[in-house]
Amino acid sequence: MAVHHSERRVVITGIGVVTPLGNDLDTLWANLMAGQCGIDRITAFDTTQFDCKIAGEVRNFDPGLAFPSPKDVRRSDRYTQFGVVAGHKALLDSGLDLTNVNTDEIGCFIGSGIGGLKTTEDQHTVLKARGPGRLSPFMIPMLILNMASGMFSIYNNLRGPNVATCSACSTASHAIGEAWRTIKMGDAVGMFAGGSEATIVELAIGGFAAMRAMSTRNDDPKRSSRPFDVGRDGFVMSEGAGVVFLEELEHAKKRGARIYCEVVGYGNTADANHITSPAPNGEGAARCMRMALRSAGLNPDQISYINAHGTSTTVGDVCETLAIKTVFGTHANKLAVSSTKGATGHMLGAAGAVEMAICAKAIVSSAIPPTLNLDQPDPQCDLDYVPHTGREMSVEAIVNNSFGFGGHNACIIARKFVG
Repeated sequence: MAVHHSERRVVITGIGVVTPLGNDLDTLWANLMAGQCGIDRITAFDTTQFDCKIAGEVRNFDPGLAFPSPKDVRRSDRYTQFGVVAGHKALLDSGLDLTNVNTDEIGCFIGSGIGGLKTTEDQHTVLKARGPGRLSPFMIPMLILNMASGMFSIYNNLRGPNVATCSACSTASHAIGEAWRTIKMGDAVGMFAGGSEATIVELAIGGFAAMRAMSTRNDDPKRSSRPFDVGRDGFVMSEGAGVVFLEELEHAKKRGARIYCEVVGYGNTADANHITSPAPNGEGAARCMRMALRSAGLNPDQISYINAHGTSTTVGDVCETLAIKTVFGTHANKLAVSSTKGATGHMLGAAGAVEMAICAKAIVSSAIPPTLNLDQPDPQCDLDYVPHTGREMSVEAIVNNSFGFGGHNACIIARKFVG
């Protein structure tokens, strides 16, 4: 008898990351658990005139790992390079042999919150200084935010479902959730999903600073991102990418794939409240977590760990705490909750995928990463945020939260794989 679509199980079998804390999952995880921080003074441009002078920059990055030629690298924005390389690493990690599968059934959802902002900035300078006749013919494909997804599929002949999500800081989690749903519906057997961002450019740093959204703790970069701490003064911008390979369980088992975890639930709601501020008391986030639990068929007390959105903003961290309490009730005080943005900074449209990678590693490692710089918890943020030091514990099921400007909420639930 045919398996009903809703009964199809989906597992993660490949992970690729590019981050300020390391350009592969094992390095990222080791640095997280060692309490390292990837935030420092900005080197990408002269910050003399800028209020914010700190960010999490990707170092030692080699796009040649995944691009056919140096020419192809030059014709792609940095965010595209991050996304394609993270996808390539997820492919290698999965052990999938693309010559032995029907690539009509393998798809790609790699989104971006902003896309090729450096290209936009550079080409606008050319336009003003030298006129429209000197604009690059590659400007548009370099800056549009679907190109990481497009180029990764082109390079690997992936002919299944392909879109690029864009929902600010929820982008990558929405990509993963919609990819999960695509496999559950029977429209693919495997999906590369995640997000990429490269916004450490003058326009972005200046623009976010103008909103007073970012930390200006310029004299102490390593301690600038302080989720849930009373001294937090805004988020810290970072760049990077994360891609996970989601695969239908029977397809993964047939090829003997190594399984990190099973994705079992997804929530997607809107605050319908304000362009940047979350809904009062985290109401939209709470509905999102409830939706994810419902689709996972799990009770709140079955969750072991929450990777919080926890950006280190004054309002956001309180609202997320309230949302967790609303959904989990008395179990909220028994949960381990941490924000890895204290270590990585905030990778905007890539954050949810990098954090999904961290959650998968937490499940297989039976350990959870800490919240850095949580020296004095905000009295309104009174959960167990795993301050300073990681913790060994059995991780049966996780919640991964992502909330974005515009009121976009995304929540992924994954659990330890049981065959």
